Amino acid sequence: MDLQLELNKAGGFKNLDLLAKQVVEGFIAGMHKSPFHGFSAEFAEHKIYNQGESTKHIDWKLYAKTDRLYTKRYDEETNLRCHLILDNSASMHYPELAKMTIGDLNKIAFSALACASLMHILKKQRDAVGLSIYSDTYDFYAPEKGSERHHHMLLSKLSESVLSKKESDTTETYKYLHQIAEKIHRRSLIFVFTDMFQTSENDEKLFEALRHLKHNKHEVVLFHVFDKSKELTFGFDNRPKRFIDVETGDFIDLYADNIKENYNKAVKQYFEDIRLKCGQYRIKYVEADINAGFNSILTTYMIERQKFT
Repeated sequence: MDLQLELNKAGGFKNLDLLAKQVVEGFIAGMHKSPFHGFSAEFAEHKIYNQGESTKHIDWKLYAKTDRLYTKRYDEETNLRCHLILDNSASMHYPELAKMTIGDLNKIAFSALACASLMHILKKQRDAVGLSIYSDTYDFYAPEKGSERHHHMLLSKLSESVLSKKESDTTETYKYLHQIAEKIHRRSLIFVFTDMFQTSENDEKLFEALRHLKHNKHEVVLFHVFDKSKELTFGFDNRPKRFIDVETGDFIDLYADNIKENYNKAVKQYFEDIRLKCGQYRIKYVEADINAGFNSILTTYMIERQKFT
């Protein structure tokens, strides 16, 4: 059953942590049919607690059953640093929805929940995570950490991003990616969530910035976030409509059928150009249709984490 996303003007997602947990648990439940079976195990085995050790990893549930103290011995110490980059420009708030569920999101809500779901797994694996959010400015930056306090602070920022829609304006993504690249010094796995809407003359600058993110041997994954039914296949009925550019405010009045064929060709070619460019620069490209769920996001994480050594 879908949980409705509770939104309020003060706090954005009211239950983002719970929703992220639901997404991850649903994904892991199906992993027995995948090559990642067993990956979700948090620790290798228990060992008897010795006086003077940290109590952080005592298994209190096991203590309640056995009346003896055991600690969880993990397979490995934290060895992954992950930085999440979220595009919060005006176009990411499309489509405008009165209410949302996990199965009915706009682009920014989908991306925020995807980030929260990745954070949930990273937390279980005791990995460090950082976050950058940009719109028409570089709105927020937090370095990679693994503490509980840090985790809740990032969740709060993701929650706020869903309601912090900027006025229509152009977003020069490449500028902020360069700034972020300069801040990440230790080798990290970097996930970028963006709808890739920018002026065509900035395409080369954008890929220069994505290449900059790969310095210091970082691995970069570009999640191309879009609404397939509306933005790719142009699934509108043939009544007169006003189509508004949410970045610039420009608009055009037309019948959808009059441009649908040419629009489909142009957008598909644009997507293919992005894919090829990412391949050229060894950036992993993943289509993230907001109507297709989160499995592709989480599966990509599993694959990249196993490769990250």
